[in-house]
Amino acid sequence: MADDVARTDDGTGSAAAAPASPRFRHGDAGLRRVNLALFLAGLATFTLLYETQALLPALSRGYGAGPASASLTVSLATGALALAVIPVSSLSEIVGRRTVMTVSVLAAAALGLLAPLSPAFWMLLACRALQGAALAGVPAVAMAYLAEEVDRGSLGQAMGLYIAGNAIGGLTGRIGTSVLADAGGWRVALAGIGVFSLACAVAFRLLLPPSAHFQRAPVHVGALARSLRGHLTDPGLLRLYLVAFALMGAFVTVYNYLTYRLAAAPFGLSQTAIGAIFLAYLAGTGSSAVAGRLADRAGRHNMLWAGAAITIAGLALTLSASLPVIIGGLVLFTVGFFAAHSVASGWVSRRARVAPAQASALYLFAYYLGSSICGWAGGLPYARGGWDATAVFVAVLLVLGLACSISLRSARWRSPAPGRSGAPPLVKSK
Repeated sequence: MADDVARTDDGTGSAAAAPASPRFRHGDAGLRRVNLALFLAGLATFTLLYETQALLPALSRGYGAGPASASLTVSLATGALALAVIPVSSLSEIVGRRTVMTVSVLAAAALGLLAPLSPAFWMLLACRALQGAALAGVPAVAMAYLAEEVDRGSLGQAMGLYIAGNAIGGLTGRIGTSVLADAGGWRVALAGIGVFSLACAVAFRLLLPPSAHFQRAPVHVGALARSLRGHLTDPGLLRLYLVAFALMGAFVTVYNYLTYRLAAAPFGLSQTAIGAIFLAYLAGTGSSAVAGRLADRAGRHNMLWAGAAITIAGLALTLSASLPVIIGGLVLFTVGFFAAHSVASGWVSRRARVAPAQASALYLFAYYLGSSICGWAGGLPYARGGWDATAVFVAVLLVLGLACSISLRSARWRSPAPGRSGAPPLVKSK
């Protein structure tokens, strides 16, 4: 399954670049294949990653676990993914982006078929952790693949469509498991999602074009350490990583514990009805694609802080006692989150000229670390003060994300010194 790479041997034992193929542009048949393939990969990845989130109340009943404990089925998966993204992205520099993504999604789908067989809660947790590590290959590598193979003028839209696939994957996993759980229990739900994800994985492998602009590079520990240090000392990238941690932590916390609120009195929603609230993801699908296009035209910094501000407005509406207002707030919250995430993730790829896969992996490390830590920790205030206490916890995270977003807009970064990250300024000095 080795990738096709644009490198040849010049006869002297050194690698020389072959004539470069044109990068995919808007309207190309190749770009349509890339978009569909990565859409399916994101669909499978995020269907599997969050398949237990809508089932948390059912898992609490089935295993006698509290909200924070049940949320570990989500947090362990996202935490394992966070720990795996950096080594997996480094591996992709050797074996190729396409190979890593294929193995990743196929292995995760196979583990998804094993999860419903878990007789004890700890076994389910172990399976979910392994699944999260296996899933790391797609989010760690997909953005680097797009940055290499897609023309810069079409990259924002392609990135937005990939994020849209992630959003629909999250939606499919949550709604699909809810409907299947009402029909046959949570074990049937997880098994059904496993079969669906396996089909997506096979279609992804058949559709994705081989890499034409990837250049295989042996991994040297010293070089990795230098590029890692460059990324972590880049003030702009650090702020983008903080945005990822804060906004994703807030997002997962809301979707983890709002289900408990809506399952309890006075709402008393059924499992299927709880799953239906995740239809708010459709709004995220649209906002990520639109934000990607607007970022290419109006400026990434404007779209980023605006998206963060919208999430705060949406959170405030979820404090209402009216179910329609709560749902409206959740939709607004989701729109803002996916718009900000689409812009921030694309910004990282474009800023990092050295080791872009590693820069994207650091973004995803922060993103899923926020999901893992905050998604679990948000259950502690919920146990003490209900949804109002959890909303305060989420608000703190969102204010942090908004502050970092605004600082990217107002600051005037100079280009890093040669030998550091090699990235261009986030905002040019006037």
